[in-house]
Amino acid sequence: MNMMNPECLKIRKEILKISKATGHGHIPSCFSVVEILYALYDTIRHDPKNPSWDKRDIFILSKGHASLALYCILSEFGYFDISKVYTFGQFESSFGCHPDRFKIPGIEASTGSLGHGIGLAAGAALALKINNDLDRRVYTVIGDGESNEGSVWEAVMVATNLKLDNLTVIYDNNMSHARGLQIPNPKERLRAFGCETSEVNGHDLRALKKEFKKAGRNVRAVVAHTRKGYGCSTMVRNHYEWHRKAPSDQEFTQLLKELDEKTV
Repeated sequence: MNMMNPECLKIRKEILKISKATGHGHIPSCFSVVEILYALYDTIRHDPKNPSWDKRDIFILSKGHASLALYCILSEFGYFDISKVYTFGQFESSFGCHPDRFKIPGIEASTGSLGHGIGLAAGAALALKINNDLDRRVYTVIGDGESNEGSVWEAVMVATNLKLDNLTVIYDNNMSHARGLQIPNPKERLRAFGCETSEVNGHDLRALKKEFKKAGRNVRAVVAHTRKGYGCSTMVRNHYEWHRKAPSDQEFTQLLKELDEKTV
């Protein structure tokens, strides 16, 4: 068996440490998207030294409660020093529990109101088309839980009707919807709404990068199968318990141990 990618292991450890230090963070949701976000930023066009670069691709994290994962990814790619993220969720910190585009370099949209990010992404993709900015792409990560929101499917219908072939939707299928409205076949449903769809192991960096580089004739929807709490068996088994929980000293030690032992 292979060990977890070293960068992704490092990022998960930072998420744990920051959550422990601040008492904040949706750790299982963050862990489910680490490889997705790492693969994205290792694929898309962006410049940490010039976050407003007018040729950059656009990324919007619709499931904004996973902001801590995004902050750690942005730090890893050079947008800011990780020490700043240790103010996460604290009074007057720029690093809120949901991302704020006015406060943090690299954040394209303030998100967290579930079901809204995909609409923002569709609008951004349309704007690029109108401006004849045809080399740039828009990516968004949506959660399977937030896909209980009707606004998600309304945005998909608009985007496919407009044939926004510069838009890629990554559907984080970590089974958050299990206690809500069941969506057992997201690939087929997204295809029925007009998307060009594919499925991928959401923890496989190579497979993710391959999917993110693909282009099509309409909206691309990548269903990424992930596990909440991936890397820590304790959280995988009890992800509802860990939905909004920071680890105690004993739990922190155990979770770090599980990460160090994780093979994929």
